[in-house]
Amino acid sequence: MAYWLMKSEPDVFSFDDLVAKTARGEAEEWHGVRNYAARNNMKAMAVGDEAFFYHSNIGKDVVGIMTIVAPAHPDSTAELNAKGEVVWECVDVQSVKPLPKPVSLQQIKATPELAEIELIKLSRLSVSKVRPEEWALICKMGGL
Repeated sequence: MAYWLMKSEPDVFSFDDLVAKTARGEAEEWHGVRNYAARNNMKAMAVGDEAFFYHSNIGKDVVGIMTIVAPAHPDSTAELNAKGEVVWECVDVQSVKPLPKPVSLQQIKATPELAEIELIKLSRLSVSKVRPEEWALICKMGGL
């Protein structure tokens, strides 16, 4: 299993929105990503991988855990390129559980063991990798 961090602006789509969709038995297409590195990260995901749900811009916190329920597929919101192909891909996700205590970006930056996390090193990337030791530490910081 691999671990990831995926960002969303909570006023556009929040972790609570994902929890509600999951409760209805629905998955969310993680669409709209228009960065090649982020897209390639989604292409590397496997069903069953887990990702932190990170509220960006408002809050700036890791607030929950979600799971990948469908592998990379064409993004339904993407336009076709000149060759009639879909360049942008995405995965489908469902919520697993909220973190009992959100973990703020400030806390992550203040934790020496997290100094190399892509959230900090590649701060503009909306879909990033998380190493197993980083995952375990953020889970612990979040009360899991």
